Amino acid sequence: VQLQASGGGLVQAGGSLVLSCVASGRTFSDYVMGWFRQAPGKERDLVAAISWSGGSTYYADSVKGRFTISRDNAKNTVYLQMNSLKPEDTAVYSCAAGPTMGSFIADPNYHGVDSWGKGTLVTVSS
Repeated sequence: VQLQASGGGLVQAGGSLVLSCVASGRTFSDYVMGWFRQAPGKERDLVAAISWSGGSTYYADSVKGRFTISRDNAKNTVYLQMNSLKPEDTAVYSCAAGPTMGSFIADPNYHGVDSWGKGTLVTVSS
């Protein structure tokens, strides 16, 4: 599956952004979707993941209560609503697709993730 993320930009601390990731090429609802981020000089981290139907979600502790992942299978799109943004949220955000939730949360190296999209830069100013 091919993935294309968009929606990044420059925002002040406390502001909000919505990222979108559109999938093509395969049946979108067959995939668990995840959002990752990578800050300069740091490792890539899982931010959030959502199950095939959207009934189950996972969030990193650092974003719980501020970020919301959702999906619209009719539009082949997964979203990341980011509220109360902090400077430490500054990173390149990318979306990914895998067969199971375990692909994202059980393997710290994410070997089970099938597809990675190009990222979109989010910059939060203080």
